[in-house]
Amino acid sequence: MKTLFSYVRLHAGEMTLGLIIKFFATMMDLMIPYVLEVILDDIVPQNDIKLIVTWGVIMLLCAAASVTTNITANRMATKSAGKVTKKLRHDLFRRISYLSSAQTDSFTESTLISRITSDTYNVNQMLTRVQRLGVRGPILLIGGIIFTLSLDAPLTLVLIGMLPLIAVVVYTVTKLSIPLYTKCQAFLDRLVRVVQENATGVRIIKALSKSEHERKRFSEANASLSEEERRVGILMAITNPTTTLVLNVGLTLIVLIGAHRADSSLTETGTIIAFLSYFTIIIGAMLGITRIFIVCSKGVASANRISEVLNTPDGYPILPEDACERSNPEYRLAFEDVSFSYNKVENNLTDIDFALKPGDTLGIIGATGSGKTTIVNLVLRFYDPDKGRVLVDGRDIRTIPLDELRNRIGIAMQNDFIMAGSIRENIDFKRGLDDDAILKAAEIAQATGFISRRPEGLDYMLTARGGNLSGGQKQRLLIARAVAAQPDVLILDDSSSALDYKTDADLRKTLSKHFPNMTTIIVAQRISSIMNADCILMLDDGEIIGKGTHSELLNNCGLYKSISDAQMGGGLNA
Repeated sequence: MKTLFSYVRLHAGEMTLGLIIKFFATMMDLMIPYVLEVILDDIVPQNDIKLIVTWGVIMLLCAAASVTTNITANRMATKSAGKVTKKLRHDLFRRISYLSSAQTDSFTESTLISRITSDTYNVNQMLTRVQRLGVRGPILLIGGIIFTLSLDAPLTLVLIGMLPLIAVVVYTVTKLSIPLYTKCQAFLDRLVRVVQENATGVRIIKALSKSEHERKRFSEANASLSEEERRVGILMAITNPTTTLVLNVGLTLIVLIGAHRADSSLTETGTIIAFLSYFTIIIGAMLGITRIFIVCSKGVASANRISEVLNTPDGYPILPEDACERSNPEYRLAFEDVSFSYNKVENNLTDIDFALKPGDTLGIIGATGSGKTTIVNLVLRFYDPDKGRVLVDGRDIRTIPLDELRNRIGIAMQNDFIMAGSIRENIDFKRGLDDDAILKAAEIAQATGFISRRPEGLDYMLTARGGNLSGGQKQRLLIARAVAAQPDVLILDDSSSALDYKTDADLRKTLSKHFPNMTTIIVAQRISSIMNADCILMLDDGEIIGKGTHSELLNNCGLYKSISDAQMGGGLNA
């Protein structure tokens, strides 16, 4: 909650003004029964019409002032809560964007989506309700008791006797509800994850006839969430009826005692009517306070979940230059005995070592799960190695600011992100490139053919995830995006798998021609995509089992040779 308070303080002035207006509105509400009591007990017996009209106007003015100021205060509460939530949501999104991949894996994407949507909404509702009812409820309660004391002290004692019982109910519900709401949000995260996975993988799910299985997964997640919501609902359902029961018992006692006192001439009719009006106000105040605690229970649970993300330490600390020894600057990119594990139990990479000069091309091949993409993740510093170093121009990448590092690297992945927008927007990707640079990138990526065949050219609109492009067209578009900024290091992570052999070969030739000093890493399943690389790594279970040129690996790496023979035929390898 400390984190949330720091955001609330930014709008403390506006909130304070709103609370002052709400205080005035509440005092007007409290004045109305008092004026009514004066009219009935003091003014009406005088039979003075002018005086009755005057006090009637005063009562109407109090009511009008109450309505006007309540509306103003409520609008201010909504506005200030919206500002806090907007800033909170902005900072939360910004923090999420700077989380390391390991931290994102720890939180999971679904819970991050839930925290930035439903949790911020819960906080907004809490802030709004607290401003609307947080002042009004207690003032109506305390003010009502004070006014009733001034009207009839014995009757007020009956009312005061009910308050401890209500306080016990509110405290118990609040104490039990916060953990339940936290569990509800966790189950909501699970439901969001299932929906997200189904939305992104709908084609493969249908292709593998797994729709029924996914429906069962959703039903299980939905049932778990519904059960937890049912438990919360049962707890919340107890609150208002219990509070109302206690207050109605008090109301009954007041009516009985008040009638007896009126018969005994110990109090007057106007006093009883005013007292009942105040009692109704106090009932509303108590129910309002109860609702505040219910909303706060949910809001506090959500605020704690948001704070957990906002207070997560920087996942990519930038080390000072003198903290790491510099290496040979002639190498554009180097791995020095790098080992890495995602789960910190079993290595995904072990003792990876290579060095690339400007203009060098590295090919990486291996079975699924051999560590190919993990090497790419370490180059981009999505993760830091557990052992060893990754170097760019002799500098440990942990000493290089992330923007500087990643601006020097272009990457195209097999299933990379294509947004709904024009071809121009997808290649430019908010970098401010002119059309000449975009067309040149498209030409290098062998994409000008399918672009020119469309009347709109670069303005041709793509659907989300490139649904109106073929697999090969999407890959060429992604490669064009990667080379458009002319990076120092280009990574093609299985991004030519949908290209035919001729297009793949033409792509590699144009890359060499236009970017002779660009270091290139090609992750591939096809030998033909990497056979001309200056160095090839043959990976197996996170280890390098073969390293060298194509011809060298044919002679000294049995696994590489068997893959080559299977793909290209033994005669072509001679």
